[in-house]
Amino acid sequence: MQVDGIIDGTMKLEKSLVVSRTGRIKGEVWADKIIVNGQVEGICHANSIEILDKGVVSGSIYCDNLSIDRGGKFFGTTFPAETQHVVEFTPKAKTDDKKEKPVTEQKLKKAQ
Repeated sequence: MQVDGIIDGTMKLEKSLVVSRTGRIKGEVWADKIIVNGQVEGICHANSIEILDKGVVSGSIYCDNLSIDRGGKFFGTTFPAETQHVVEFTPKAKTDDKKEKPVTEQKLKKAQ
C-alpha cells in the first residue's frame, strides 16, 4: 500500500507500506515492511523499516531491522520486534479406562 495523502488512525497491513514524500501518517502502524519518505508520527511495528532521505519518523519503533538513509530523521525510541506467541489449548480427549496401570514394586517382586 502506498500513502500519498494524510491518514490519522490505525493501519494493519500484511505486506508493505510505502509513505511517499507527500504522505503523512499519525497513529499506529503494523506491516511486514515500512518504507518512509514522508512523515510518520506514532508507533510502528514491522519486520523491516527503512527511513529514506526525506523521511521523518517520530515515536516508537518495534523492529529488528531498521535502516536510515543519509538525510532521514528519527526522533523517538526503538524496541526489539514483539513476537506474538499464539498458544492453542486443546483439552485431551477422554480415553478408555482400560489403560495400562503402572507396575508396582510388589508386582515386580512376585514376577521375579
